Amino acid sequence: QLQLVESGGGLVQAGGSLRLSCAASGRTFSRFGLNWFRQAPGKEREFVATISWGGGTDYADSVKGRFTISRDNAKNTVYLQMNSLKPEDTAVYYCAVKWGIVTSTKEDDMDHWGKGTLVTVSS
Repeated sequence: QLQLVESGGGLVQAGGSLRLSCAASGRTFSRFGLNWFRQAPGKEREFVATISWGGGTDYADSVKGRFTISRDNAKNTVYLQMNSLKPEDTAVYYCAVKWGIVTSTKEDDMDHWGKGTLVTVSS
């Protein structure tokens, strides 16, 4: 089995920055894509960013130019650098894994999920 543990969430003022991390452990010898989703209060979970095993990335339009996803395969860790944060970025951020070399932005395609980390952006 694969375990995912997110960290780095917290309270930040609008315009500030945070870096989220997600460490994978367990079955990590296979290739997989790493993804971030988020769920704001009262809303459905939505795609934020994805990075493939080879390093290809994709972002939701709402975060393009502000968020950067990266990965360290040696450490089985994915990062989400979040800059110029807005109150509407407030959400629980989830890390997710999709097995294989082809990435996806769809929640239903994910194979494993972390428990999430809360990001609160104050105005």
